[in-house]
Amino acid sequence: MQYVEQHKSREQAILVHCTFKSLDFADNQNDLDEFRLLAISADAEILGEITGTMNKPSAKYFVGTGKADEIAKQVAETGAEIVLFNHTLTPSQERNLEKILQCKVIDRMGLILDIFAKRARTYEGKLQVELAQLTHLSSRLVRGYAHLGQQKGGIGLRGPGETQLETDRRLLQVRVNQLKDKLTKVKQTRQIGRAKRAKSSTPTVSLVGYTNAGKSTLFNALTGENIYSANQLFATLDPTLRQIDWQGVGKVVLADTVGFVQNLPHELVESFHATLEETLEADLLLHIIDSSSPHMHEQIDAVNRVLDEIGASAPMLLVHNKIDRTDEIPTIHYKELGVPHRIYVSARENLGMDKLAQAVQELLVGGLSNFTLTLAYHAGQFKNTLYELGVIVHSEFDDTGHEILTVRLAKAKLKELLGRYHLNAFDVLPPHQASQFLPELEEFEKVATKVNDDKDDDLDPFCL
Repeated sequence: MQYVEQHKSREQAILVHCTFKSLDFADNQNDLDEFRLLAISADAEILGEITGTMNKPSAKYFVGTGKADEIAKQVAETGAEIVLFNHTLTPSQERNLEKILQCKVIDRMGLILDIFAKRARTYEGKLQVELAQLTHLSSRLVRGYAHLGQQKGGIGLRGPGETQLETDRRLLQVRVNQLKDKLTKVKQTRQIGRAKRAKSSTPTVSLVGYTNAGKSTLFNALTGENIYSANQLFATLDPTLRQIDWQGVGKVVLADTVGFVQNLPHELVESFHATLEETLEADLLLHIIDSSSPHMHEQIDAVNRVLDEIGASAPMLLVHNKIDRTDEIPTIHYKELGVPHRIYVSARENLGMDKLAQAVQELLVGGLSNFTLTLAYHAGQFKNTLYELGVIVHSEFDDTGHEILTVRLAKAKLKELLGRYHLNAFDVLPPHQASQFLPELEEFEKVATKVNDDKDDDLDPFCL
């Protein structure tokens, strides 16, 4: 069984969106504009929209009988092929609505799954979509199939037997188990990749955020790639990883993940857990926010709910994107000294990208400071690395021909580089700056002395 392709080009649709007076359903409100974009992303041709206010959903049709008749009348007048509900419907509600409307009925979950099925390109993405679709389909097998309740007959099959519906459910469960096994192997492959990155000390920065917030545009701006990006929901579905050289940090793995929406179906969160693990294992999360959206705060809350659900706990930087549409200027806001919390950029217009690099550097390797380095002639590789990191502020030569560099980077990063190239801090830094590394040097000497003492204690005195 292959994953279900519900998508049909330019199906004529009626949209149904209801709001509720009861506080019990306040969390189920979905913005009509977003629902309209979801329908357009599924290539639906919108013939009309029906809205209403209710106290609570009806058990039979979700909407009241009068509203169901109103929808049926508009379907008959417009010739619509499908009715899309901006809500989660039960299987019985879908069946009852299809009988009275005489056309296909799809709820919000089914619509999102259809978009995902159309956008999935990689092996992993198709597996995840199929798993989510089969999970959703398992309770809807009876829809439109009268023969499914019939039992098998014939020689060798008489007796209690097994209905066609039971057979289909059993086969569906077999396929679901197969998909879960395949995704487990994908998960193991990802774990191997993450282990290799951890061994090489390469940090991972994951882009998360609401769909259509500009994650792919920012990813392209940072990597120089040209992955597909468009002004539509779920323009990209499959995760993309690239290694880049980030200013002041060095090699970083940048991960672009699937976007979130309000009330992201729980089945999708479970099915896409292998992909979302890139978010779980990230050293830093860049939460990309559409600062021009009138629903910005609701979208931030929706993303945070999904991150809480999957257990993401990495440090997070709020990246307010699309400031070319607002009056904001590129700037960094700090939670406390040396700890950036929020930054304003425009990925499309390349505004504030240098400040983004600074904020990422501060979060990954610590607060930034200016250091004056006097380089010896044998420190060529060290100097090349500083140029590659883009941390050199000023360069000049003294009377002896030594190059003097003013660099701006984190103390931890400078300590790492000095150790990598076997340079003594007092040989390249002025005494007042080199003394900052003295506690670490003294601690190292204490550990080395203790190790030597332990070796001396282990010697057999009679062998001396």
